[in-house]
Amino acid sequence: MMYLKTTMRTLLLLSLASTFAIAQPKSPDWAKLQDETMRHFQAMLRINSSTATGTEAPVVDYLKSVLEKEGIATQVFANDPRHPNLVARIKGNGKKKPILLMAHTDVVSVDSAKWIHPPFSATREGGHVYGRGSVDDKDNVVAALMVMLQLKRLNIQLDRDVIFLAESGEESNTKVGIEYMVKEHWAEIDAEYCFAEGGGVTRKEGKVIYASVSTTEKVPNGLKMISKGPAGHGSVPLQDNAVVHLANAVAKIAAWQTPMRLNETTRTFFTRLAAISPPTDAARYLAVVNGGIEAERAQEYFAAKEPRMYSTLRTSVSPNIIKGGYLVNIIPSEAEATLDVRALPDEDMPGLIAEMKRVINDSQIDIVPTGANRRPISKPSRLDTEAFKVTEKAITKIYNTVTLPVMTTGASDKAYLQAKGMECYGIGPITDLEDGPKGFGAHSDQERILEESLHKFVQFNWEIVINLAKSN
Repeated sequence: MMYLKTTMRTLLLLSLASTFAIAQPKSPDWAKLQDETMRHFQAMLRINSSTATGTEAPVVDYLKSVLEKEGIATQVFANDPRHPNLVARIKGNGKKKPILLMAHTDVVSVDSAKWIHPPFSATREGGHVYGRGSVDDKDNVVAALMVMLQLKRLNIQLDRDVIFLAESGEESNTKVGIEYMVKEHWAEIDAEYCFAEGGGVTRKEGKVIYASVSTTEKVPNGLKMISKGPAGHGSVPLQDNAVVHLANAVAKIAAWQTPMRLNETTRTFFTRLAAISPPTDAARYLAVVNGGIEAERAQEYFAAKEPRMYSTLRTSVSPNIIKGGYLVNIIPSEAEATLDVRALPDEDMPGLIAEMKRVINDSQIDIVPTGANRRPISKPSRLDTEAFKVTEKAITKIYNTVTLPVMTTGASDKAYLQAKGMECYGIGPITDLEDGPKGFGAHSDQERILEESLHKFVQFNWEIVINLAKSN
């Protein structure tokens, strides 16, 4: 009898252990995958898909070949054959809405003469990989590719479809990429959550100090200030000289401080940043959260010393192009300045323009929208979603650091998805704080990524996807 009970108990334990093992998703052998990851990464870096070549098709062909060899079906959509978009999907059981991994296959142009290593050589040196697109955005492309391959190879059971969109045109022509996909093929990319570029893990002096996840971004708007006055001979100065009036208007706008305004993302950003900063810096970060006279002093400091922080607090206006006159002895009848306005997500642009006119206070100046460099207005993605919480946990596991939600001052293609109601989060690999000033960052002449950073970023993407999409 005792033997029978012991046997039954043993069988029960074995059965439970077997059930538990089946319930747990298999984990990739990351060490063995490093060579494959690097092979795909270098292959794509060696493809010149810069805006100068005018095509991303070879990258899409490469991805299509790799994915379909593994039995992952792909679709290619293009309103211009030079700029195709690839969609791959691994189906789940449909209990939850899909998640979308999005990355762009185009890269900015290069001046090859300025590169130490040829920009499309994918040279490995000193623990780095050098090449155009290494951190913008073929790191995200290869991370999404490797996640898709592992989901398929390990036959992971999913509650959500996992979609990979390799899009074109992000750097210069969204009409062939994300705009086209949203307008014409929304059903193929519709998801509850999207992960794309826009965040990153910051390392200083070899030590990780925080990870940023972008949840919103400022909205680019182009404006022109146009000054008109009578033309005349340069030997007879006029009080209503169009150039003089424009110069005064530009000076007034440059000196104007738009109102500070925080949202959920920026408030959380400054609060969490204060918790990991030296006392003097922490006091400034908390001051802008708490308001009052100290907030004014903090803003003055940011404007002079930390302009990115200053821009994070408000809608920014930067006069970047001035045109006027064509001969030294002729007073021109018109002069214009082009302004780069990066608006807070909830900015009232007509109201802002009206306030600019009040600040300038010159009937000779008109302000008109250019319609250039636009992105759709969208709500920030929430911080209380399952996706953001899973991302925070993945950051803790892979990078052992704090998560800072950020509002990027630049624009990305996530805005088109957020405008449709999709919750989007920008992520990225480890980069060294010192790299940017040295010319090793995105769009620089020596763009590079740490090999260790690339491999960790693949694992980080896996942690997010598996914990959001796996069947429970």
